Amino acid sequence: MTGCSHPPVKRFMGDPQNPYPLTAPPKVGDILHIPTGVLVTPEQMLSVAADARVVYVGETHDNPASHRLELDVLKAMEERHPGKAALGMEMFVRSQQPVLDRWVAGELDEKAFLRESHWFENWKMDFGYYRDLLVYAKEHRIPVIALNAEKDLAQAVSNMPLEELSPELKARLPEMDLGDPYQRGMAESIFAGHSHGKMMMDGFVRAQTLWDETMAESAARFLTSPQGKDRHLVVIAGGNHVGHGFGIPRRVFRRIPTSYVTIGGNEIAITRSEQPETMDVELPSYPNVSYDFLNFQAYEELPEPSVRLGIAYESTPDQRGMRVQSVLPNSNAERAGMKEGDILLALDGEPLKENIDLVYALKKKKLGQKSTLTVERDGKQLTLDVVFQKNEKPKHGKP
Repeated sequence: MTGCSHPPVKRFMGDPQNPYPLTAPPKVGDILHIPTGVLVTPEQMLSVAADARVVYVGETHDNPASHRLELDVLKAMEERHPGKAALGMEMFVRSQQPVLDRWVAGELDEKAFLRESHWFENWKMDFGYYRDLLVYAKEHRIPVIALNAEKDLAQAVSNMPLEELSPELKARLPEMDLGDPYQRGMAESIFAGHSHGKMMMDGFVRAQTLWDETMAESAARFLTSPQGKDRHLVVIAGGNHVGHGFGIPRRVFRRIPTSYVTIGGNEIAITRSEQPETMDVELPSYPNVSYDFLNFQAYEELPEPSVRLGIAYESTPDQRGMRVQSVLPNSNAERAGMKEGDILLALDGEPLKENIDLVYALKKKKLGQKSTLTVERDGKQLTLDVVFQKNEKPKHGKP
């Protein structure tokens, strides 16, 4: 009788992304083990995570809560495996590895590290988000591994199909799996509702795949190298590279099957003074959980906001100073009497010979502080007093 019956209809009992929903709304500070629906303490999460060979932490780049979580994970890994932890970072490309090695070895101070890594040109995020993490790695001699692909390769891959790349560029590609349906689903969701054609979406998928494959290859190479074969690696990257596992984690496992845990955050409150900019994106439903552990966080701002002059500028050809190209209205620079064409020579007596000198000097200032600018105008030197107040948020490139 059973041989003639129809096969049973498959049905899902619940949401595969959230198989055990919480019975009450989460609070900031709650940590959910999504596969079981169990709320855990930070200590329990870190104990489980530190057992793994690799821990992936998906961050919100401009949320200090994400970076505290990353530091807690790295500390737990170092405490569980003294002298055997390592840190892999999306924020650095492979050619920056010598600079990272010198940083960890104690050969570079912060300003020299920012200059030689071209931090403000390459990553462009406030270093304050990452300072504690990188200082901890330096203090404990924890190797920091540059994971990401070079920008010229990413640009080329975004602009043309892989078969059209030059032989030199093809030789630099990692093993590329462009067939992951979940990555394409994410790309289609991001581009939905925007006037971008299929070619642009295909380019985005190729670039996203290149980043994930390169970071996976970098992590796997380290873990199988003489330096890394006995180490436990903490990988930090944006949430889209970690969430649901199809980005970096799956691609590392393809190369080196090993134990791993994924950790991410979900901002359920906003504590910033300014409302964040958001994208209207409805991501697809994936057939698995987003992370092993989900931390419910507030979307915070840095405790000490950066000060800004409110100028656009360029270095003089002889690196004598910074030439002011424009001054924003109602800015600190305008209030100090700065004018277009001025050459900034020094801030509080410290010479301003290149971009990093001005950017780094401003990063050390706080709202309410006063400083003296030495400028050259029409061939004459003069001093301008500036009081750092909060400006309206400027466009990029106007510190």
